Amino acid sequence: HVQLVESGGGSVQAGGSLKLSCLVDSVWAFGSYCLCWCRQAPGKEREGIGVIDSDGTINYADSVKGRFSISRDNAKNTVDLQMNSLKPEDTAMYYCAAVLMLTTAPLRADEYPFWGRGTQVTVS
Repeated sequence: HVQLVESGGGSVQAGGSLKLSCLVDSVWAFGSYCLCWCRQAPGKEREGIGVIDSDGTINYADSVKGRFSISRDNAKNTVDLQMNSLKPEDTAMYYCAAVLMLTTAPLRADEYPFWGRGTQVTVS
């Protein structure tokens, strides 16, 4: 059993910042998970935008490199996404996702079997 709960979404003007947080509640050790912040804009497929694996290796989609930062706190079972220089095209539902026991965190959203319910980010 694993439960992921996102928080921190909202509305912001272009150029602004938001920080998303995801709390992971699981019977398995949090450190065993690769984690993804993914998003889905209206009419588009879900995409992975920032991923972090169990040893802290990070990868980003080109669309957010230099603007977004993912981090994990293994003591608190949380994974955060700091979003700076937000653009209208960042408007989407943002999801936290997890997968167990992979050596490298994939950017493909469909590689992740466990998902939160999402938090809306709107940039105007």
